[in-house]
Amino acid sequence: MKYFKYILLFTIIFTSCKTTKNMIDANATAKDISAKKVAKKHMAASFDKKTLDAKLKVNFDNGKTNQGLSVQMKMKKDEVIWLKGTKFITVFKAEITPTSVKYYSSVFKHYFEGDFSMMKELLGVEINFEQLQNLFLGQSLLNLKEEDQNVTIVDNRYILSPEKQAALFDIFFIINPSHFKLDEQSIVNVEKELRLDVKYPSYSLIDNVVFPSGINIKAKNAKKVTAIDLEYKSVEFDTDVEMSFSIPSGYKQLTF
Repeated sequence: MKYFKYILLFTIIFTSCKTTKNMIDANATAKDISAKKVAKKHMAASFDKKTLDAKLKVNFDNGKTNQGLSVQMKMKKDEVIWLKGTKFITVFKAEITPTSVKYYSSVFKHYFEGDFSMMKELLGVEINFEQLQNLFLGQSLLNLKEEDQNVTIVDNRYILSPEKQAALFDIFFIINPSHFKLDEQSIVNVEKELRLDVKYPSYSLIDNVVFPSGINIKAKNAKKVTAIDLEYKSVEFDTDVEMSFSIPSGYKQLTF
């Protein structure tokens, strides 16, 4: 009976390790399955932790400013995203909730407090809190279950696009068959020369969570191209996160 216990324990441990290892299968093949099933698998791979505490290396380039920063990001899922950028000193802080965006720069002595118009100015397309949160987590900007999707397989990856594209934008999601997270997503408006491309070069397995190792964002409009490259240096889940935020007095308010 004692030996049976050990055999059972070994079997459980072995099975658990095998399951964890296979969460990212580099040799996975994109099988011929329905768009609905691909969307369902992608939604099932959604981030399910309560908090995120991450340190990132970020490079921002909009043609006028090219700057590298260290950024700390804290997140309470579905509640708040807190960002602090530093380069020897604190360069900026931001607090983003489902209803507001607050930001200030201690370098330029200005601040913004309002709706998501600042994010539209930065990325070129309207984006809400849930979409921004999904962008950081490797999930689609749109709920793939809300609309019927078309699916094609190109270069061993699933390409989903709504059967009925929005009036102004064409939307595409490229999903990796290894873990059903995103490799890329794009929102394009040819008429207005607007384009947002988000790429996820690779993923890591952290505490049994498939999580992006980095994100490449390129926002293009008729006047400029903005590139934001993020590399996650450390990530922790479900820790106590403290997020202090207070706009200093005397700063000039930005409007968009």
